[in-house]
Amino acid sequence: MSAIGDLLQDSRKIVIKIGSNVLSDDNGEVNKESLENIVKQVLDLINRGKQVIIVSSGAGICGVAAINKWSRRGDINYKQALCAIGQVELMNAYKEFFARHGLHVGQMLLTREDFGDHIRTLNIRNTLFTLVDEGVVPIINENDSVSVEEIKIGDNDTLGALTANLWNADLLIVMSDIDGVFDKNPKNDKNAELIEEVFDIDGLLSEIDSRGTSNFGTGGIVTKIQAARRVNEYGIPMLLVNGKRGGILTNALDGTERGTVFYPARR
Repeated sequence: MSAIGDLLQDSRKIVIKIGSNVLSDDNGEVNKESLENIVKQVLDLINRGKQVIIVSSGAGICGVAAINKWSRRGDINYKQALCAIGQVELMNAYKEFFARHGLHVGQMLLTREDFGDHIRTLNIRNTLFTLVDEGVVPIINENDSVSVEEIKIGDNDTLGALTANLWNADLLIVMSDIDGVFDKNPKNDKNAELIEEVFDIDGLLSEIDSRGTSNFGTGGIVTKIQAARRVNEYGIPMLLVNGKRGGILTNALDGTERGTVFYPARR
């Protein structure tokens, strides 16, 4: 068994963050085949005794797919309106695919303020525990339709880390469109090597080229490393894998896939 396989085997409470690039095709349209594949993998984890919470990006691309005539509008009100429309489309897709396997989903839309108020965080925790205990899959996203800079979390990598801490998760999995962290940019250097285990984030940042962002997401490798740092501070490991690879979670659980694991500092 690989280190990733052992980690997944030992983790019962798992938060899975799914990036926009995982849910979209090359044209920025919603890739329902990819979404269905992820749902089947989540079901496999649940059938193996895991509890799963999903933090899902994708409202923006779903909104553009529904009303493409607004896609070039740069006004914040149009962007927020697209997210309002797209969130419905996104949740309908999740509902459809999970319903095929007899599972219900529950939606939670959060802002940064929700994590700064102890009454709100208690209510969020209680809702999450109730949903999971009753066999419902919680799906969390930032409330982009009402978020402005003052209350915006910023990216769902951070939201995933905050959720993992709030739920006392055993593991945060970030599904992106990259295989993990490399010592060089693999898109530009064929000799780039995958770093499978990270114990020192500061040391990692001094050794790698971490520039670049994705086309459809809000952050690049830097936000993922920042999320790893945050969740590691809570004592929770983070696994970064390529969500575009079919069956990545199932195969990783069986020890046949690679990714990057960020481990909390040993105390």
